Formats: sequence, C-alpha cells, structure tokens
Amino acid sequence: MPQKDPCQKQACEIQKCLQANNYMESKCQAVIQELRKCCAQYPKGRSVVCSGFEKEEEENLTLKSASK
Repeated sequence: MPQKDPCQKQACEIQKCLQANNYMESKCQAVIQELRKCCAQYPKGRSVVCSGFEKEEEENLTLKSASK
C-alpha cells in the first residue's frame, strides 16, 4: 500500500484557499509558504505534491547558471 503523501494536507489547504479567494494566489501566500516548508523537510521525490516546487527550483538554478 503506498504511503500517504506527507504534504497532502498543505496541498489541500491551498486548494481550499484558492477556491475561497476566487483563485487569487496573492491571498493564499501563507498557505503556499506552509507547503514550501513541508516540502523542504523531505528529500526530492518523497512528496508528489512537492514535485512542482522541485521543478521550479531546478529551472531557476538552470537560469541562474546560464546568465553567468
């Protein structure tokens, strides 16, 4: 049986916040930050809901090294 995603709760909170605030991301920065904190606690690949942040991080690193 697959293990529960450790950051699933935070991902659900983001969805609730976005729905309650007409999908205005700026109103949900606190819950987005909570998900980022959760994701930082686990190794890459451990949390499926964190994969978007991991991809974003990799793209930022690629852009930074390309601009040097």
